[in-house]
Amino acid sequence: MLQCNNLSVAERLRAFSTQVEAGSRVHIVGPNGAGKSSLLARMAGLLQGAGGVSLAGQSLDTLSGPQLARRRGYLCQQSAPISMMPVFQYLSLHQPAMAEAALVASTVAHLTRELHLEDKLHRPVTRLSGGEWQRVRLAATLLQVWPTLNPQSQLLLLDEPMNSLDVAQQQALDGLIDHYCASGRIAIMSDHDLNHTLHHAGIVWLMKAGQVLVAGDCINIMQPEALSGIFGVNFQMHNLENQRWLSAAPGIIAH
Repeated sequence: MLQCNNLSVAERLRAFSTQVEAGSRVHIVGPNGAGKSSLLARMAGLLQGAGGVSLAGQSLDTLSGPQLARRRGYLCQQSAPISMMPVFQYLSLHQPAMAEAALVASTVAHLTRELHLEDKLHRPVTRLSGGEWQRVRLAATLLQVWPTLNPQSQLLLLDEPMNSLDVAQQQALDGLIDHYCASGRIAIMSDHDLNHTLHHAGIVWLMKAGQVLVAGDCINIMQPEALSGIFGVNFQMHNLENQRWLSAAPGIIAH
């Protein structure tokens, strides 16, 4: 279980408390500047602030850097490659300490295959496209906390992980995140695609102006009335082949 107790960042994030059960997939939704990145970075222990986060009753603030890395993985929104190292070497920097070499190799093979990176392993990271670099970063973060490699891992934090991914790559990443959660772990990600959240999230935190305004089950939170108030757009819900879809009515602004 994850617990957030009055988690806040001065001038960026108002106090937020919640608890999330193991196995949950949480999406954070809100307009640009809502505080989604600040919330994720604060939960990751990389942004100073008040309050605290605990996993299975243990405060993350009490953990050393290596201990924290064993329990949670974090993907920031943007990061530029700064070395000529090849992809396979970059991934090796993120493998859990003391993991069995054969198991590491099979996990790297699985993650790179799923994320369509098999032919990029020997390419320098500085020679990757934006989408390729995003997938390499995702593979590295997943490798750090992958259940079969790291039994201590409990939490995966992803800031806009779908950036620069095409439809097939997004589908592959969704499958990996779902697998992680199915192992009894928690994944929390920010998302700008409302229909993606509608179809994949279990829990949604709806944010605006540095505050989580409402949190709960996706089916209850992702409603046109609530979203219209957050984004200033008149949303409508449609049903097509037994699946719900959100659309925005052009030119109509909700007040």
